[in-house]
Formats: sequence, structure tokens, C-alpha cells
Amino acid sequence: MNRLTPVSLCICLSIFSVPVWAETVMPLKGQSSQQTQADINECNSIAASQSTSTSSTPSGGRIKGAAVGATAGATAAQVRGNQHDEVYDRVDSDRQQDYRQDRAKQTAAAGVVVGGSRQRQERRQDEKTSAANTSTAYHSCLQGKGYQINP
Repeated sequence: MNRLTPVSLCICLSIFSVPVWAETVMPLKGQSSQQTQADINECNSIAASQSTSTSSTPSGGRIKGAAVGATAGATAAQVRGNQHDEVYDRVDSDRQQDYRQDRAKQTAAAGVVVGGSRQRQERRQDEKTSAANTSTAYHSCLQGKGYQINP
């Protein structure tokens, strides 16, 4: 059984923790390597702080889905009952209410699933947008400090 030594573990972690911005930064104004590294670090922190301050996590998708589903189920049950007025009117009002509540429960359960799915999709889209905004902020910062970024 092969085990990672502490040194090889550190190498693996350093390889996999390389930032997203694996680009070549070319100084255009004769900046020193120390100044270049300081500017890169500063632009990284600016871009990271901007992305964390503007991101918001979508929440409540399941609850919203359940509410919409329950409303739709109760409404559909009422419409179905109205389509069969002659039979529906003869049924006890407690039975009608139970029927509407049962349909509301069933569609609320489906609404929870749909709402959760939509919330996950929104979260993924927000993450993509946030990553794009972070990259744009990083590039703009470095270009403003007099660097050319080559992919």
C-alpha cells in the first residue's frame, strides 16, 4: 500500500491549490518582480473581497415551491369539483374540504422538489456569475496598474 509522505502531500496540495488565475502577468511599466508580486496579491484580495460582498445565496426555494404547489392543488381540486357540479354539490362540505386539502398536500410535496431544484440552479448560476465578476475585477485591477495579462 502506497502512502503519501509529508513532502509529497505538500507538493500535491500546492499543485491542487493553484489559483484560478494561472496566467502570465507582464509588467508594461518596468515594475520589479517584488512590485509585480505585491500588485498581484493586492488585486487578488480586491477581487476576492468584491465577490464575497456582492454574492447572495438564494434561499427559501422549497418553501416557495410548497406554497405554490399547495395553492395550485387546492385550486385544481376546486375546479375539478366545479366541473361536476351535480355530484360535487351533493357531497358534504367537510368532504370537499378534505379533498381540497389532500390535493394541496400532494402538489405541495411536488412543489418542494421543484422549488429545491430551482434554488440549486439559481445557486449554480450565481456561482458562475460571481466567478466571472471576480476574474474581471482581477484583470481590470492589474491592467489599471500597468500590466498585460496573457492566458
